[in-house]
Amino acid sequence: MIGFDEACRRIAAIASPLGAEQIALDLAWNRVLAAPVVACRSAPETAVSAMDGYAVRDADLASGPARLRLVGTSFAGSPNGGPRLEAGACVRIFTGAPMPAGADRVVMQEVVQREGEAVMFAERPSPARHVRAAGSDFAAGEALLELGTRLTPQALVAAAAADLATVEVFIRPRVAVLSTGDELVEPGLAPHAPGTIPESVSFGVAALARAWGGEVTCRRRLGDELPSLVRAAAAALDDAHVVVVTGGASVGERDFSKAMFQELGLRLDFDKVAIKPGKPVWVGRVGERIVVGLPGNPSAAMVTARLFLAPILAGLSGTRPEDALAWRAAPLASPLGACGDRDCFHRGRSTFDGVRPVGNQDSSAQKDLAMADLLIRRRPAARALAAGELVEVLAF
Repeated sequence: MIGFDEACRRIAAIASPLGAEQIALDLAWNRVLAAPVVACRSAPETAVSAMDGYAVRDADLASGPARLRLVGTSFAGSPNGGPRLEAGACVRIFTGAPMPAGADRVVMQEVVQREGEAVMFAERPSPARHVRAAGSDFAAGEALLELGTRLTPQALVAAAAADLATVEVFIRPRVAVLSTGDELVEPGLAPHAPGTIPESVSFGVAALARAWGGEVTCRRRLGDELPSLVRAAAAALDDAHVVVVTGGASVGERDFSKAMFQELGLRLDFDKVAIKPGKPVWVGRVGERIVVGLPGNPSAAMVTARLFLAPILAGLSGTRPEDALAWRAAPLASPLGACGDRDCFHRGRSTFDGVRPVGNQDSSAQKDLAMADLLIRRRPAARALAAGELVEVLAF
């Protein structure tokens, strides 16, 4: 058995990017850039109006009220701003439209009066020019997004503005989720099979895998019969970069989670971690594939998936595994007892006055697990804490 920090170091050593591919921008949400996004054009390419109004020359308004003749209109999408402004002329202009040559500023339409082809400017314009200069957002050739950036909705706006139809991203890891246990049935079937319980863990693990950049290719429920488990393991390894198996991680007569991979060449990176909950968690490899063994109890499975599977998928997807474990300090909203001889991860919830553990901390809990939005880490032998003292927390 190893400590939590050592387990994290071993995961970081095996979770490297899988390679890169070019994909359409419309499919790139939540993917990680394998190359910078470089602007193909400036934004804006030419000076444009920042609002609806009239493009004018400063010189025509310098002495106070003025009456200018309207000589054209500039709309967004026009190839140019219309005729060059000469003395005494103005152009009707709309937000995003190109500025006519010779114009210095845009005067808001709300402060002028129009009389046919004449426009009356009763007062001197404000200091604001209401013009977006060419390249004021970014210039052609400028890197807008760096390698390793996750393409959030906001980042996709910048990538599209760079005038790119495709982006180069790291390959998304394929994930297979195998849940084991004769007592498990698909949700909805338990009333028809006395002695069984609904299988719940695989749904949470699969969702977590997707949230951390994985593509779930398989979610299977398996009984405790070793030959069929070995066949299922082989099939999953053929198709997935990461195989997650839940349950069967202890030492009972039907605990086969490691045995089902052993004849396929399993090499363990670690087996058991000094944490609570989730001590039976293990990670190994079969060839280039990564296998993650999670406990069967729902809370323990989801805690260990967040602590170990999430960093693996982050690393395979192109970010640093360490970035998935961004601990921060937060004040306790209620007292918390002393910790035993293992790292302890309480399921907690953010409140207006800090963080507090949810009520049921049993490794099998499911109702209170749904209320948890963070993990509270307590180091081995940590003392009891009072409300207001700081603890380490991680988004869950």
